[in-house]
Amino acid sequence: MMEKKKNSIDMTHGALWNKILIFALPLAASSILQQLFNSVDTAVVGNFASSQALAAVGSNSSLIALMINLFIGISLGSNVIISRYIGQGVHKNIKAAIHTAIVVALAGGIFLLVLGQFIARPVLVLMGTPDDVIDLAVLYLRIYFLGMPFILLYDFCSSILRSTGDSRRPLYALIAAGVINTGLNLILVIAFHLGVSGVAIATVVSNIVSSGILIYILLHEDDPIRLEPKALAISWHELKKILVIGVPAGLQGMVFSIANVCIQSTINSFGSDAVAGSAASLNFEYFSYFVVNAFAQTTVTFTSQNYGAGKYDRCKKVFRLNMIFSLIFCGLLSSVFILGRGFFLHLYSNDPKVLTFAVQRLLIATALELLTSTYEISGGAMRGLGHSLSPALITVFGSCVLRLIWVSTVCRCFHEFWVVMIIYPISWVLTGSMMLLAYYLLRRKLFRKSAV
Repeated sequence: MMEKKKNSIDMTHGALWNKILIFALPLAASSILQQLFNSVDTAVVGNFASSQALAAVGSNSSLIALMINLFIGISLGSNVIISRYIGQGVHKNIKAAIHTAIVVALAGGIFLLVLGQFIARPVLVLMGTPDDVIDLAVLYLRIYFLGMPFILLYDFCSSILRSTGDSRRPLYALIAAGVINTGLNLILVIAFHLGVSGVAIATVVSNIVSSGILIYILLHEDDPIRLEPKALAISWHELKKILVIGVPAGLQGMVFSIANVCIQSTINSFGSDAVAGSAASLNFEYFSYFVVNAFAQTTVTFTSQNYGAGKYDRCKKVFRLNMIFSLIFCGLLSSVFILGRGFFLHLYSNDPKVLTFAVQRLLIATALELLTSTYEISGGAMRGLGHSLSPALITVFGSCVLRLIWVSTVCRCFHEFWVVMIIYPISWVLTGSMMLLAYYLLRRKLFRKSAV
């Protein structure tokens, strides 16, 4: 077995509830800090530039997610495979998987950097971005994509550390980067009047800092997770295993983002005030979702290690505890945003027209964000058990396809902003019901087979 370091968590022995919280809460904080990079961007431009600048920054979020989700899925695949090897104590395979993951991150980041420069304007035009926003949105997107290699390096490096039970050091890296991001935003926008380009530059610099810290950590780790530059190469055997888990998860994220891009296009049709209001409210929706996602990723890692160690009762307990924690913590955070909406939304804009749309989204989508726990936790458990295709297909059908149908039919008949928003909770209920059923059927099949 792999020796447990002070920054790692022994997931296969002892009580689970406290270890899950120790692992998940820093992970949630890390995701929230990442989103704060964009939130600070929107808050600064919304208060010190213009509503058009706010819309330009906010309208890019679904497109950015679309382009990076495939690689985020692959980083999840590396987490599952490395976690399983740790549970099995196979050191040689751990090293091969780690170096393969880093090469994929570098190659993917460079690819997205180049691609983003060429497709920024055509895709934003295709999305129907308002004329008074389009030029600023293109400028922000092109600068943002200069940081893609560093964004992917951070995601893959943090995935490697999480596979050992270390979710705290990625958080520390983001805290340092977040402070730099905030400071640069204020300097570049307020002092130098760079507007959208200023917040984009600040985001790129902060991503360089966060990824650089994690690279430094991995370079100085002990075997078998130490990063050795001379050993950087693709192990095709490990890459295949990573892709089997990661590609379905990544494609799910991409298709999910396509649906959200279509929804964003519909939001664009209400004008720049709706775009700005939706962008402001979406930040709080993300914060609540990232709590759910943290417990989902915790489910993946803890399930992978315990399944690799043959501890099936602990796998069941991992699922139960993460579902309970996800519902409670997400519900509490969403309630804070709903009750304090007057304060929180004014951080982004004081325009009454913008705030009207922001409140609608907050009361419909953010208020029910805890429903995403039903499919994220059960889907995470299925991926931890080595099955990534089924949750991907369920999510694509239950969320993406349904949302596309809704946008192309109901929203065309009833052109109201709230009509666009209610598809979110509807799709969460449908997807969650299907995912829970699929998880229980898979678990019964796998554990019964293993017991024979």
